[in-house]
Amino acid sequence: MGQKISARELAAATPGARDRVIDLLRVASLGTVVLGHWLMAAVTVGDDGRAAVGNLLAVEPRLQLLTWVLQIMPVFFFVGGFSHALSYRSLTRRTGGPAYALFLRARLQRLLRPTMLFVAVWGAGALALQLSGRSGALADVAARLVAQPLWFIGIYLAMVAFTPPLLRLHERCGWYAFAALAAAAAAVDVLRFAAGVPYVEFLNFGFVWLAVHQLGFLRADGRLRLRVPWALAAAGLAGAVGLVAFGPYPLSMVGMPGEKISNMAPPTAALLCHGMWLIGAVELLRGPMTRLVARPRVWRTVIAANGVAMTAFLWHLTAMLGVYGALLALRVPLPEPAGAAWWLQVPVRIAAAAAVTALLVAVFRKAEQPPAPAATAAPAAPAPGVAPARRGTGPAAAVGVTLTLFGVLGLSMVGFGGLLDGHSAVLVAVRVTAPVTVAMCAAGWLLVERAGKSPDTKTATAS
Repeated sequence: MGQKISARELAAATPGARDRVIDLLRVASLGTVVLGHWLMAAVTVGDDGRAAVGNLLAVEPRLQLLTWVLQIMPVFFFVGGFSHALSYRSLTRRTGGPAYALFLRARLQRLLRPTMLFVAVWGAGALALQLSGRSGALADVAARLVAQPLWFIGIYLAMVAFTPPLLRLHERCGWYAFAALAAAAAAVDVLRFAAGVPYVEFLNFGFVWLAVHQLGFLRADGRLRLRVPWALAAAGLAGAVGLVAFGPYPLSMVGMPGEKISNMAPPTAALLCHGMWLIGAVELLRGPMTRLVARPRVWRTVIAANGVAMTAFLWHLTAMLGVYGALLALRVPLPEPAGAAWWLQVPVRIAAAAAVTALLVAVFRKAEQPPAPAATAAPAAPAPGVAPARRGTGPAAAVGVTLTLFGVLGLSMVGFGGLLDGHSAVLVAVRVTAPVTVAMCAAGWLLVERAGKSPDTKTATAS
């Protein structure tokens, strides 16, 4: 086992050819999501003394325009496409051919290990509260809400799983592959809104997010330069404005409680246009961002943040709801959301949530740490005439990632509440319960881990 490497040592060892802007965008996008969630959470206490968690954007609809900046998940998935393309190509060169199972395991280790730890801790805690009969209104709401961001994990799993075939499609078709996915997303919306075809809208969980992911492949091949970012930003912004102004699409680019149509769940063509303009905008800022991350202190901060980003994302709602729970326990008055007193309290709540998140990261960060250097050295490419190393079991890995994908998506909908009461939610057209989704997550994760292991090949990830 090698010793833990510090952020300073990693920064000093950064290859000159590494695209540091991608790392910055990864951290900045997750950080923006966390800040947005902290800002939107609005806890109130009713006349009966029960706490309820509302959404600031529902209280003050004019603020929904902020989601056109704060809904930055398309940038994270775009970054994922870039990283997955480099990683898969590097791995296939090192192993001498396609290595689907090894790729899945290598890419998902730092994603699923902290996720499964989060599921285990929250599942055990929710079960203990229910058995003790001590769960209160805020605890019940928290058990449901903290699981909601897991939808992001599920979508990211799908992107990793589809990377090899879609990367091959990209290498053959280039921009036409992105255009086909975008056209499919638009066709789904036509069938949904104009023809009223049931369930067809769920296809856009794939088409919209995979189209954004495909732009990451184009970025990896240097095909988002010159006037392309301007075209992406202009076309995306014009499309989003037009669809919201003249179509059935809501203004908010995040889900709103009680709304009949959401741009997020399932995703719509308006959200795809939003993603296009955001990606075009960040590409236009590539020069200033490159100069920013060239500064040693900034780069060390980016590396340190990248090492705990997923853990912080998983636990940030737990931290915020914990802060609200402490305020209620201390009988601190909670002002009406969006009022002057509420806004004055926001910096204090966010600072407290950041401190609690840092504490939770310190406790749980080990699950996100990469393997020791001795275990990540990749083998040299096989010599001519020598058979490549065994590359894992592709079908088993595919089954594993599928189980985990649906398990995580189901858990994001049903939450950790009512574990013993049969509480359920509908995932597409199937009703699922929390115990079932947890079992699917665990079984799928173990399959991916086992299928991707090879006795004679160690893997490394790129970017």
